[in-house]
Amino acid sequence: MFRATVLTLFPEMFPGPLGLSLAGDALSRGIWTLEPRQIREHGLGRHRAVDDTPAGGGPGMVMRADVLAAAIDAAAPKDDPRPRLLMTPRGAPLTQARARALAQGPGAIILCARFEGVDERIIDARALEEMSVGDFVLSGGEIAALALIDACVRLIPGVMGEEASGVEESFEAGLLEYPHYTRPRDFEGRDIPEALLSGDHARIAKWRHEQALALTRARRPDLLAPQTGDAVRRR
Repeated sequence: MFRATVLTLFPEMFPGPLGLSLAGDALSRGIWTLEPRQIREHGLGRHRAVDDTPAGGGPGMVMRADVLAAAIDAAAPKDDPRPRLLMTPRGAPLTQARARALAQGPGAIILCARFEGVDERIIDARALEEMSVGDFVLSGGEIAALALIDACVRLIPGVMGEEASGVEESFEAGLLEYPHYTRPRDFEGRDIPEALLSGDHARIAKWRHEQALALTRARRPDLLAPQTGDAVRRR
């Protein structure tokens, strides 16, 4: 059972899109579970404060380590095996490989930061893994958490109708996915590539690989950098 616990100041943002389509159907069938928890329940004082001014000065506010520690401890006991993730633009990039590894595990505890971020000490004190969904800044970690959970849930057995759907797609083989076509055969003078209509499975596979490689070279050459040309050709 994949269990996602999300610590947030805006629990009403969940399940959001995760309650629809494949993820929503799987959620209703009990294939995975989602528990949004309000960080402010552990806030301090009459106003349930969760943040304070940054040490050393500067703009904005910083989420307090003591408040976040209380929220994390209430959501996950020490023996909880799930990784603890902090959504932050300075984190390690979320990859398809990491999503697949998470999907094969017991789930995740996901902390959604707001304001200028969190007190650095909570990261070490609660062994948080910093994770990013891209080189851009969002208003908070909730949208990033939705993306991460969706990337994981769709890979859980029984969520997608056809298991092969999760194998032949971008990043699974170190390449971007090849182009897709369907009827009509002619669309505004643009034909389906003849190779796809040949019925020759080897030819189709070769065409798809060549297209995937060309797209990757044009759009994401960084994906090819760690590989040798021979390694790419063997895929």
